[in-house]
Amino acid sequence: MNANSETRLAASLVEQSAIVTRTGWLAVLAVTLGIFSLMTSELLPVGLLTPISSALAVSEGTAGLMVTVPGLLAGISAPVITVSAARVDRRVLLAVLTGLMAVANLVSAIAPNFIVVLVARLAIGVSVGGFWAIAGGLAVRLVPDRHVARATAVIFGGVSTASVVGIPAGTLIGDFGGWRTAFAAVGILGLVAVAALLTLVPPLPSTRSVTFGALPALLRGNKGVRIGVLITFLLVTGHFTAYTFIRPVLHDTAGIDSGAIGALLMAYGVAGVAGNFVAGSRVSRHVRGTLLLISIALAAVMALFALPGHGPVSGTAVLVAWGLAYGAVSVSLQTWMLQAAPDAGDTASSLFVAAFNLSIALGALIGGLAADGIATTAVLWVAGSLALLTALTTKRL
Repeated sequence: MNANSETRLAASLVEQSAIVTRTGWLAVLAVTLGIFSLMTSELLPVGLLTPISSALAVSEGTAGLMVTVPGLLAGISAPVITVSAARVDRRVLLAVLTGLMAVANLVSAIAPNFIVVLVARLAIGVSVGGFWAIAGGLAVRLVPDRHVARATAVIFGGVSTASVVGIPAGTLIGDFGGWRTAFAAVGILGLVAVAALLTLVPPLPSTRSVTFGALPALLRGNKGVRIGVLITFLLVTGHFTAYTFIRPVLHDTAGIDSGAIGALLMAYGVAGVAGNFVAGSRVSRHVRGTLLLISIALAAVMALFALPGHGPVSGTAVLVAWGLAYGAVSVSLQTWMLQAAPDAGDTASSLFVAAFNLSIALGALIGGLAADGIATTAVLWVAGSLALLTALTTKRL
């Protein structure tokens, strides 16, 4: 082989590598869009709780079941689908789960009463749990080894971005076009995600399976995983005890008009994105310290919010601080679980997804009971107590 042939061969190999990398990243972005649309769907009622409860003639506490129900189903479906659908092509499974979510949101948009909405929310819970548990381990099959860590971060970024961007955007749509329009918009986004998954993600036949017995075995045998699940329950339950009722909290504690809440949640979202990047730059080296700082910050935010005397300006400042702190939660907890079980990533991811979503459900339920049975500010005191307990637990490790 002469020098020219060797040069042409090298150029060809570089070009093929670039094509593979580019194709892989498009697939990663499709998966990220899917998980973003699913998590936005799960948490969409947070910003629309007051108008939905008014339109469907239920209390705000009862309306919080729209978050409790899918969170509960997501927590259950994460390990169940991981095990029972182990032989199904990953691309097909992700597309089916995303399509189910899209249809459920479109049904919610035309639902005549609250019962129909709750039934549709059951389907969303199944979709979220199954998709998230499977998507977490796909980066290694989509991009070259040198890009796996970054691609995994991008996929998981869809989770935190939904909380800090998707919900505020959905709230703005609801404020301008009505809550039904917001549900319809997320449903359409889900259909776009289905098309992206089927078009951009290559066939991904199942390569290994997780058994039901592996889940409790990992919990029993790995102290780090047990602690990670405990911290997840405490921190995420605390957050969603208050965040599910953020709309009435902003109105009752800071006197913020309902029409401004969508814009304020967008500011919360921008702060959350910043928190995610700040945590992402240090969490792999200082995961315990990062979680301790997050817990203390969230406890302080809840206490400040609960104190009387807030106006729109101070209420907005505290809300932005809340977003900055919570934006770092997902990446920090995920990093903890993956570091605790580096050789059992699928199983650890399934347990983490189950714990996270069950915590969303539990937080929304506790918040509903506190808001209806005591007062709106009670959700802040409960949330702050759980965040403080998380800090104490993390510090004792």
